[in-house]
Amino acid sequence: QVQLVESGGGLVQAGGSLRLSCAASGSTFSINAMGWYRQAPGKQRELVARITSGGSTNYADSVKGRFTISRDNAKNAVYLRMNSLKPEDTAVYYCNADYKVAGRAGFFGSWGQGTQVTVSS
Repeated sequence: QVQLVESGGGLVQAGGSLRLSCAASGSTFSINAMGWYRQAPGKQRELVARITSGGSTNYADSVKGRFTISRDNAKNAVYLRMNSLKPEDTAVYYCNADYKVAGRAGFFGSWGQGTQVTVSS
């Protein structure tokens, strides 16, 4: 099992920046990819950015060039640096980790509790 705890959300004006952090605990040796998703009111949860254990990244088109995902494997943490924030970035941001369980095929997913990001215009 992997547990995730996010921090760093808050209220910021358009054009501002925030840095989200996610700390993993538990069976962290089994974690593969980690990522950030977001869910705005009335919308489906969507991928924001993802990073593999090897450091490969991918981003949603809407955040490319503005957001940067990074990972510290020694600290079992993943970060999301968000620059040039827009009101449409307002959402609850969730940390996600894919991990393996001994003796079972495939990957399992773990989610954090979410952190609110609000961007005012």
